[in-house]
Amino acid sequence: MPGWKSALGKRLDALIVKAVPGVRKAVKWNSPFYGVQGQGWFLSFHVLTRYVKVTFFKGAALQPPPPGATERSGESRWIDLHEGDRLDEAQMTAWVKQAAARPGWVP
Repeated sequence: MPGWKSALGKRLDALIVKAVPGVRKAVKWNSPFYGVQGQGWFLSFHVLTRYVKVTFFKGAALQPPPPGATERSGESRWIDLHEGDRLDEAQMTAWVKQAAARPGWVP
């Protein structure tokens, strides 16, 4: 993760690890995945040129749902974080805890 994205990635990882004790981690398609044993994966983030996309696989069920969605996104919801954006750690932590408590995506 180059530049400012590296610091954001470390911050997100620390937030997720703190919010979900015993969280499982994996890397697939150059993206970190987070899950709960026996429940599947609940979150991943991916680095793009101008932002980092944090995707909640069952995000439509979160309250409030993350803002990103399209007609084809199904249950997934995401938030795009750009350089200079303020990370709302309280909201992100709430989403992470809610997502981890639900059955996740099982490949």
